[in-house]
Amino acid sequence: MNQPAVSATPSKKTAPSILEFLYKHGTLLAILAVIVYFGITQDRFFTYENFSDILRSISIVTLVAIGITFSLIVDGFDLSVGSTVSLATIASAAALVLYRQEIFVTLLVPLLLGVAVGLLNSLLIVKFKLPDLLATLATMYAINGVQLTYTKGFSIYNDMPLPDGGTAPGKFIPSFLFIGQGELFGVPFSVLLMLFVVIAAHLFLTYTKPGRLFYLTGENREAARLSGIPVNRYRTYAYVISGFFAALGGIVLASRIGTGQVSAGASFLMDGVAAAYIGFSVFGAGKPNVIGTLFGSILMGVLLNGLTMANVPYYAQDIIKGAILVGALALSHWQKK
Repeated sequence: MNQPAVSATPSKKTAPSILEFLYKHGTLLAILAVIVYFGITQDRFFTYENFSDILRSISIVTLVAIGITFSLIVDGFDLSVGSTVSLATIASAAALVLYRQEIFVTLLVPLLLGVAVGLLNSLLIVKFKLPDLLATLATMYAINGVQLTYTKGFSIYNDMPLPDGGTAPGKFIPSFLFIGQGELFGVPFSVLLMLFVVIAAHLFLTYTKPGRLFYLTGENREAARLSGIPVNRYRTYAYVISGFFAALGGIVLASRIGTGQVSAGASFLMDGVAAAYIGFSVFGAGKPNVIGTLFGSILMGVLLNGLTMANVPYYAQDIIKGAILVGALALSHWQKK
């Protein structure tokens, strides 16, 4: 009697199963590996001051990356977030130092500017049907031009000299600086703000009808439209939310450094994009998600902090950022295939 042939399927599945495991848990393993490596090689890595600095920097990146995540959910992309961070930083600093405004106006003006940037992006993309990359690239350059024209290329800081020979009448007030520098119960306030935003955004996208409609809009725009979903409205919402969170990140940045620096938000574009795309692979989600974005920000923050402590030049850090982004995109592409 002939014996049945032994199937070779299990051995063939070994490689894919390893890749699937790395796809689902690779980000968490990478975070753990980076922490262990720098903890061993850098004496000051495992200190409260260092972890506090990491968390403060992560909070800004995460806020920007959450906005990018919303644009990715609707199958879009926002290149203007870095410029929006810079614009919000300059706006909040100008409100305090040049116009002596109180905390309400100082927070309101940058947030409204972020919303305005989002509306401009949605007008170009949704109404005029320009490609999202080109539209947000144009907006990025326009915003850079606006802030450089307004500041004439100079930073805004306490007691800065004015063209008329005097000094700036206002200062960074303690209530504003508390956002980026203060602590509650030993935890940086900016970190608590970040956690609140992450939890709120996750609950909104996961457990509410509008949140699910964002995902349906991005998964199949035409099918969503035929189902009665106002896809253009949700795409507009996504870009407005992206601009809002970028502006919020700019406020936190200005309150952390205590100055309004021109083009200070440029580096947050790449960091935010990398964090959002790394988030695709966290727990095998395979799609933009807020929790994954948070883990992506943690990985970027810990890695860049360790590299800085190891005296790695900033331009070499950009090479590593690019390599991480390529890896995240490759894993995402493989999972889709």
